[in-house]
Amino acid sequence: MTRWLPSPIASLVLLALWLLLNQSLSPGHLALGCGFALMGALILRRVETPPLRIRRPWAIVRLIGAVVADVVRSNIKVSRVILFGDSDRTPGFAHIPLCMRSPYGLACLACIITATPGTCWVSHDPADGMLVIHVLDLSDDDDWAEIIKSRYERLLLEIFE
Repeated sequence: MTRWLPSPIASLVLLALWLLLNQSLSPGHLALGCGFALMGALILRRVETPPLRIRRPWAIVRLIGAVVADVVRSNIKVSRVILFGDSDRTPGFAHIPLCMRSPYGLACLACIITATPGTCWVSHDPADGMLVIHVLDLSDDDDWAEIIKSRYERLLLEIFE
């Protein structure tokens, strides 16, 4: 079964997603969905992901707390900029050297940074670990590096590495 259907759960999820998006259980959509599900499972077989190992699960709770607090704080700041206008802000790019190499940790950090209003993940160079983010209010490049490294990277290193 694994030769023709390498990941049955992924195939079922892809089929269900296809049917939900099309809002139809017609034979044509079922056939197309099965074809896409099989093709998707075969493509996923080519992706070699390292095994996921969570070292300290309780650090996830602390990370979620920090992210929620930062997202709320950032929403308030961005709302003030939009509603009242702020000419003192200086948008720009922050360059942050990261120690983290785990693809799962980097993916979580990308989601956190992109989900926080006023910041956006721009690029990451795996060779030297340099992360570039765009910030709506860039007061100091080193300040953002300290924020990312102390609040997020430290906890992500505890969780994934």
